[in-house]
Amino acid sequence: MSPKVGAPAPRVGFPPIVAPDARLLILGSFPSEASLAAGHYYAHPRNLFWRILGELLGERLVEMPFEQRYRIVRERGIAIWDVHSACRREGSLDSAIRDSRPNDFARLRQLAPAIEQVVFNGRHAARFAQAFREQGYDVRVLPSTSPAYAAMPESEKLAAWREALAPFIVST
Repeated sequence: MSPKVGAPAPRVGFPPIVAPDARLLILGSFPSEASLAAGHYYAHPRNLFWRILGELLGERLVEMPFEQRYRIVRERGIAIWDVHSACRREGSLDSAIRDSRPNDFARLRQLAPAIEQVVFNGRHAARFAQAFREQGYDVRVLPSTSPAYAAMPESEKLAAWREALAPFIVST
């Protein structure tokens, strides 16, 4: 079935941020318009991802250039990717995602065979949770860090993320 006339052009996401010894994979859905424009994961200034992860790692990630954030994440055994490799979407809402293609997770297993746990950043990404469970991963669904999910206070999001990531947070 071909896309509707006037439908947004397909957008392509980012490659994974990953090191071979990664033990934890954080999966979002697909980069926001702000992230696509910036060329980096979680670039929207109101997305809490880098603030929460920085708090958990004891690093001021939001104040660092993205490449430095990525280096620290890789050094700490954390991988970041999205469930969709490409999709059509007007705006940044997950509910607007259409004609999506999943990322190649078999390739990720080859790149990072030590991954033990997969954490989904929000319910949309968690639609893939069962497939990861069936592959033997420990799976957790966490509250979205997106500014679109404002129903939960930041302190509660931080507490949920802290509890889930605690076994994987390694101090340097």
